[in-house]
Amino acid sequence: MYFAALLARTEDGWEASDTELDDVETLSDLTDLAREASVDEDTVLVFIEQEDAWFGVVRVDGEEDPRIFISDATAAARSSYGEILLTDELLGREPGAEDTIAALEELVGLDGTEDGEPDITPDNDDDNDNDNDDEIDDDAVPAGPLGDTGILADLGLPEAELLMLRTDALVEIADALGAAEVLETVR
Repeated sequence: MYFAALLARTEDGWEASDTELDDVETLSDLTDLAREASVDEDTVLVFIEQEDAWFGVVRVDGEEDPRIFISDATAAARSSYGEILLTDELLGREPGAEDTIAALEELVGLDGTEDGEPDITPDNDDDNDNDNDDEIDDDAVPAGPLGDTGILADLGLPEAELLMLRTDALVEIADALGAAEVLETVR
């Protein structure tokens, strides 16, 4: 079960709206959605939560690049909405690296041979050359929190408190921002 909402800062406080993420496929789509909700290019927060697994906050300030915080990157990686937030930049990867890996995997079959080449690898169970279980996967998503831990510090939620949030995190965040009542109206 997912919950997604937008909190837009206005002169009079915060305005909340629930949002459907069905048409959102990329971080750019999500950023555009947030900018549409912005009043006078002020701060907009996008909250995404998968019940008892992870939450994410995307902050969009006018035309600046979005800032992202994810409470548990490993859990988010198993979620279609989490994958939107786990950009190459956030993961410290070279942009487009995933596309390159996918293209190479398509060129080379799972057995390690190129398309059309016969598989001449002997079936030796004691062959340790192909045993990659002990190697570290460079594309692995780090466990735990990931992203900008200071994303809400200037709005009333210090880094240390953000890192300690687990359940009902979005309610606690909204409470710290003075937006608990407006968030509750869309929950």
